[in-house]
Amino acid sequence: MKALRRVPLLALLALTSCGIPATGVVQAGGPASGTLPQTRVYFVEKNGALVATPRTTELPGDPEAALRLLMAGPLEGEGRLGGLFTEIPGLPTSAALPTATAGAPGKPASDAPTVTVKGSTMTIEIPPGVDTLSDTGVRQMICTAAAAYRLTRPSVDTVTAEVTDGAERRVRGSDEGCPDR
Repeated sequence: MKALRRVPLLALLALTSCGIPATGVVQAGGPASGTLPQTRVYFVEKNGALVATPRTTELPGDPEAALRLLMAGPLEGEGRLGGLFTEIPGLPTSAALPTATAGAPGKPASDAPTVTVKGSTMTIEIPPGVDTLSDTGVRQMICTAAAAYRLTRPSVDTVTAEVTDGAERRVRGSDEGCPDR
């Protein structure tokens, strides 16, 4: 009977001494995430309709980061031949377009739109030197900024925005009617 009690103990000792050395914590990069965070950016189809296009961003929920992605335009293959374009004029500089993480945290790049949010109302100020926006361009801005805002506040019913462009034109609108696709 004593021999039978020793068998499990001997088996346990054999398994614990299999020759694998003990190690400390090994750093192996960031935490596992299954997907990269995305935001919707609204471009224009050939027929003039807005279409929501997913973009990877390091700042999900940040309307300014989403607007910088919009100002960078469609990706290769999505351009005019691919069917998508933007009515947002280019930046008034010959420098490279900003990325979604341009500028220090909490501070946008100087040539990027700025967004001020109070409740479910936002003001989008276009930097000086950018041409006057078309009605479609204003709609692109509102839908893109509102979609980013909703990533962290999905319960908000309607997001209202006022867009002020370089010509001091002020246009109010909401995200009602922004397409989901």
